[in-house]
Amino acid sequence: MTVRLYDTRSQSLQELDPVVPGRVGMYVCGPTVQSSPHIGHLRSALSYDLLRRWLEHRGYAVTLIRNVTDIDDKILNAVRVQDPTSSSLNAVRVQDRTSSSLNAAALGSDPWWAHAYRVELEFTAAYTAIGVLPPTNEPRATGNIGEMLDLIQRLIDRGHAYPATDGSGDVYFDVASWPGYGTLTRQTGDALVSGEDADQRARRSPRDFALWKGHKPEEPESASWPAPWGGGRPGWHIECSAMAERYLGAEFDIHGGGLDLRFPHHENELAQSTASGAPFARLWVHNGLVTVNGQKMSKSLGNSVFASDLLGAARPVVVRYALAAAHYRSDRDFQDGSLVEAEEAIGRIERLFERAEAAGVGAAAAVVPDAFATAMDDDLGVPEALAVLHDTVRRGNQAIDAGESDVVAHAVGAVHAMAGVLGVDPTTWSTGRGGDRTRGALAALVERLIEERATARSSRDWAAADRVRDTLSAAGVVLEDGADGTRWSIDGR
Repeated sequence: MTVRLYDTRSQSLQELDPVVPGRVGMYVCGPTVQSSPHIGHLRSALSYDLLRRWLEHRGYAVTLIRNVTDIDDKILNAVRVQDPTSSSLNAVRVQDRTSSSLNAAALGSDPWWAHAYRVELEFTAAYTAIGVLPPTNEPRATGNIGEMLDLIQRLIDRGHAYPATDGSGDVYFDVASWPGYGTLTRQTGDALVSGEDADQRARRSPRDFALWKGHKPEEPESASWPAPWGGGRPGWHIECSAMAERYLGAEFDIHGGGLDLRFPHHENELAQSTASGAPFARLWVHNGLVTVNGQKMSKSLGNSVFASDLLGAARPVVVRYALAAAHYRSDRDFQDGSLVEAEEAIGRIERLFERAEAAGVGAAAAVVPDAFATAMDDDLGVPEALAVLHDTVRRGNQAIDAGESDVVAHAVGAVHAMAGVLGVDPTTWSTGRGGDRTRGALAALVERLIEERATARSSRDWAAADRVRDTLSAAGVVLEDGADGTRWSIDGR
């Protein structure tokens, strides 16, 4: 048994050779929680859920870290922030979306951290709805500032970073000091100028990137932490390097994320971590992107597909199948008929189970066929694995027609095993929308928000209480207040 994965840095298939035999440490870049999750976020999280499930099926103990970026320029720009210690007021720049589950108007006056938390809950609910297993740990950037400061200081001490000399409090990574910069994406020279941090001050080179961003007068004081170089907040790239090292160690097995993160984010992560003396990730794995009817999703085209859209259009198991069917490294073109095709595929599995039950045939031992395992071992070949699954479904139906009970039993057992590994076994999902597992996760999230609303009402903070109700209402959750407390339902049912 050998699992091989495509490593972006070497641009070749590499055998998985864990740092610790029998254990796999995996870091996946999670969401920046400025706006509601869309289809691309779901596809990325699902790609690493499939990898994790397969590795665990192969007997590995997997530690999966998926971070939450809860402090970032995008988050500060997403809401109007009125900090009591600051006279400045940020402009409102809430993303315009017609089908998002967040109520933009209700969130417009929220503090950045409250906005980030509510969006994080949306991501958690969406991931859970499509059966993405919870990570081993899900650290927030704001909970790891100390580790980021330590890493920045190490880089300064080793001559690979410098504080700005203009009193801004900024700290930059010195790209010229690290000859290995560009090895992940195999770029050199001007191609490595990301254009980010264009408004930052006192950089020695346009290629240098921010490790620490000194506080600016127009930013809320609540978005600033003390540092030796001046109060401020971390740059995006240093967050992941620090959290990966804290939770997985200086060297770990797999770093994952979307293809769009290769540059500058992952290139910068690799540079700053290795420059600090950490071996960092052995394998770099990137999932492909999602297009919609052949076009890149964009606000200008109005073709963004949000998680709430998908989960309102089909059963979660169908959504999961639709997003998982393509190879994780290929771009997934989501078309108008994608959910219909996925529903038909899940329906074929369900009908086999129903026919076998009607024929009085139970399932044999749930063992994945060798051809399925070979496909999954070879860079997580889900399309080939699904072909094996559906071929087994066909053979099972043929065996039912022929009255071959033993063949039927083995086919049903194998289909359960394969669909279970992929997380698309319909018997593990309730036929009701979302399923029992999803409803339990949703209940936990909704009840947490109801508690926040109750606290706000007890404090006579009616605006905050109304924002919670509006947020839940936009997501299709109806609240009913009564003498015995607040009850909730979906769309009044």
